[in-house]
Amino acid sequence: MNKNYDLQSFDRLVAIIARLRAPGGCPWDREQTHDSIKGNMLEEAYEAIETIDQGDMRKLCEELGDLLMQVVLHSQMAEEEGSFTIGDVIQQICSKLIYRHPHVFGDTKVK
Repeated sequence: MNKNYDLQSFDRLVAIIARLRAPGGCPWDREQTHDSIKGNMLEEAYEAIETIDQGDMRKLCEELGDLLMQVVLHSQMAEEEGSFTIGDVIQQICSKLIYRHPHVFGDTKVK
């Protein structure tokens, strides 16, 4: 792999997934749909939970990466369909977190 790649960049992950799905990318990745890989997301979530139960933080790091890849892959497919982008996913969760925590991001006081 090219050492010029920033392998800790979220944008790099998004670019890798886009390349895998692009013409000339990976044939397997290109043929996947939301429906064909929905079980993979569930499997990755279960594997992350299992590593939490085992207390294996190194393995949890890997499993969370696998789960994050599922989110980015589904978002890439949605962008290709014209439905939404990964930016929309991020905007939705940021808005939700801010809305649900007015005691942190607003003037609401809590005990």
